[in-house]
Amino acid sequence: MPLSSSQILFFSTLMLGTLLSVSSSSWFGAWMGLELNLLSFIPLISSKNNQYSSEAALKYFLIQALGSSIIIMSASFMMSSSELATTLLTVALLLKAGAAPFHFWFPSVMEGLQWNQVIILMTIQKVAPLSLLSYLLYSDNLYIVPAAIIASALVGAIGGINQTFLRKIMAYSSINHMAWMMSAILISETNWLLYFSFYCLISSSVAILFNYQDAFHISHIMNHTPSSSHMKMLTFTSLLSLGGLPPFTGFIPKWVIIQEMVSSHMFIMLAILLASALLTLFYYLRMAMTALTISSPKAKWSVKSSISSYMTPSLIYINTFGLLAPSMFTIIL
Repeated sequence: MPLSSSQILFFSTLMLGTLLSVSSSSWFGAWMGLELNLLSFIPLISSKNNQYSSEAALKYFLIQALGSSIIIMSASFMMSSSELATTLLTVALLLKAGAAPFHFWFPSVMEGLQWNQVIILMTIQKVAPLSLLSYLLYSDNLYIVPAAIIASALVGAIGGINQTFLRKIMAYSSINHMAWMMSAILISETNWLLYFSFYCLISSSVAILFNYQDAFHISHIMNHTPSSSHMKMLTFTSLLSLGGLPPFTGFIPKWVIIQEMVSSHMFIMLAILLASALLTLFYYLRMAMTALTISSPKAKWSVKSSISSYMTPSLIYINTFGLLAPSMFTIIL
């Protein structure tokens, strides 16, 4: 669907706000970028065709405004107690990024969005908070971040098991991936950028597949006739790649993070991350096996005939990159 001129304008200012936050030399400039990003995303998620978009926009605005107010409040403690100010800044950034234990708003907001808006919330909207968090961690050693990593891993793994709505499953999946990304931030900026890049590609490809299938519930992804076997296989490989199952593409960044965490002697945190990854693979496999093996021609939810011919090869290559080019493992590592 072509974008309107207003959507192009707001998306441009959203990207500008993200760029301003990442490149700012002061916390005031970073706060301005976060506010510009917030005020640009609200019109993008407001839609007349979706009755839940207004509720999602209001929830998102209130939570992000709370995070911004905490950033402003932390500025008053900069001179008296730098440790308290840094802790408040970290809490605000974790709240804005949707990491546990401040994740309560993320699944409910995701449930009221369309898939193209879900992609923006899962990828672009995490760039500025995570970048600012990485700047903060390199200057101050915080103990709240390891606790947030463990909480995000457990919440993302356990919370998605009992879900049947695809957008909520993707929300808890994103919370679990947040744990891996924050662990990468603790190691180095290069590892974080590597993991985040792979996560953006794979999660966007899964959301694009669900969008073309008009699937919002786990039962919707089995409503394909046997003739659409390529769509079944594409959904199967994409979900396993998002789960980080070797030798698909999603395993490459996890392999790098596992090796770096072993080298840094972060064994307890790594054990929790690996255990949570096994739990996430459970609901990924539940969706993937449903998409691959079950066909129900009785209900046709999808109004789109098929995914475009140029999109299919690119999605296949993104999610099977590790399988098709295993030599890249040795190059990256």
